[in-house]
Amino acid sequence: QVQLVESGGGLVQAGGSLRLSCAASGRTASSYAMGWFRQAPGKEREFVAAISWRGGNTYYADSVKGRFTISRDNAKNTVYLQMNSLKPEDTAVYYCAATRRIGVPTESYRYDYWGQGTQVTVSS
Repeated sequence: QVQLVESGGGLVQAGGSLRLSCAASGRTASSYAMGWFRQAPGKEREFVAAISWRGGNTYYADSVKGRFTISRDNAKNTVYLQMNSLKPEDTAVYYCAATRRIGVPTESYRYDYWGQGTQVTVSS
């Protein structure tokens, strides 16, 4: 069993930056691929970024490529999402997720554990 707790969300002006953190607990948490997803009001949850368990492979949604960076520190059982050049359309609840599956999936249904989410609001 893996528990995930996100932090770092908040209100920021367009063009600003935020860094989200996801703390994972559980004996094997560091061996799971991790992903970030987001859900805006009235919209479906969408993929943002994902990282392999060793951190060697990363994947991004086209909408955030070049602006967001996913990373992890397995010694701290923590995954990060550095978000730069934020836009109002980035406003959403951001969720951290972990998967036991092989590879680094981008589909939400392939993830087994989810955090409660952290709100990110970008004002124009």
